[in-house]
Amino acid sequence: MSEQKPLEAVIVGGGHRSMNYAELSVIDPSMLKITGVADPDENRRKMIAKKFSIPEEHQFCSSEELAKVPKFADAVINGTMDHIHVETTIPLLKAGYDVLLEKPFAVNEKEARELAETAEKYGRKVMVCFVLRYAPFYRKIKERVASGEIGEILNIQTSEFVSYHHMSTSHVRGKWNNSRRCHTSMLLAKCCHDIDIMVWMMGENKPVSVSSFGSNIQFRPENAPENSGTRCLVDCPLVDTCLYSAKRIYIDHPDRWSFYVWDKLEHLTNPTIEDKIELLKTSPYGICAYKSDNNVVDHQSVLVNFESGATGTHNMVGGATTGLRKIHITGTKGEIFGNCEDGVFTVQKINPAPGCEFDTETVDTKVGDDTHGGGDIELVKDFVRYVRDGEMSISCTSLDASLLGHLVVFLADESRENGGKVINL
Repeated sequence: MSEQKPLEAVIVGGGHRSMNYAELSVIDPSMLKITGVADPDENRRKMIAKKFSIPEEHQFCSSEELAKVPKFADAVINGTMDHIHVETTIPLLKAGYDVLLEKPFAVNEKEARELAETAEKYGRKVMVCFVLRYAPFYRKIKERVASGEIGEILNIQTSEFVSYHHMSTSHVRGKWNNSRRCHTSMLLAKCCHDIDIMVWMMGENKPVSVSSFGSNIQFRPENAPENSGTRCLVDCPLVDTCLYSAKRIYIDHPDRWSFYVWDKLEHLTNPTIEDKIELLKTSPYGICAYKSDNNVVDHQSVLVNFESGATGTHNMVGGATTGLRKIHITGTKGEIFGNCEDGVFTVQKINPAPGCEFDTETVDTKVGDDTHGGGDIELVKDFVRYVRDGEMSISCTSLDASLLGHLVVFLADESRENGGKVINL
């Protein structure tokens, strides 16, 4: 691999996720080189161009502009907002680029199928950024399941607990707080990872029907603390005591969500706390969490029925004390369970010999502070191998492999909106 030229890629949509994936070009320049950027934000575009020494002729305002010039790279890293993934990707597929595409790759079934058909028609490779498949925690569980160690799967339970500060930042005040504006539901934006993991673990055992319930209980005007204002740092006397005070979440911890909350200050070399306080007085992140225009659920439960009769459940709970993903798989010969944040899972296999008991093994996959349990960089490395050599690992997230999980999410939301009605795939 080191003897080959690096894969050359263009960043389309220079957001947080794209920049994480592009970091491989810094970590291992023999694998990836960033040679272009397309982003409508001039400050962001210039910042990326400077970081990766991108010449001016390879800097564009949009994917459409990029698609109009002769192809100069091998692939595109598309990290645009969810609802424009398809419209920004299709012109690039037609222009000859393979694409690493942020999840969810589409926001409805019609778009999902259109993208899959276009990729097939033009013979392009599209890999979806389901990074949890690349986290050692989930990858090693998949290997154990695929080996038949716990027998035939009877049930999979997954859960995602979204921390109160993540919920506030992304889904109450931020980019994914209103489905009419961002065109995605909470389940699609936050938990298509988890549904994908469930479907992936089931292998050839396909989902056949879905039911779901969920609502927004917490973040509603009638739940706002008594005497609260509309903006935390403007007119609220509870700014130092409220659980969801923008001061407590963002000013007291200014680096926690910096890429999202302080994006309007990127033109400043070293923005001060005073600059950040002033921004919060007008930005969406300074609005009362109970009085924003969010319309997404803060909890949702999904039930999936598979061809074999096996079942899967996923529970998303927003506003938890800490972010946590759990999984518990029960098979005919044993169980596997654990949580991704600890990076530890347990394998228990039935063994009647000692007295109707079981054998236990603990597996530690902890990888340090890398995001998504260590999956980000491994995903990009896999994309490079996929484009270069056609190699598909056990984790590879091609469009075909990703479509079923997306369909489950689309139908789960349809079911939720119809009182939990069972809907067939």
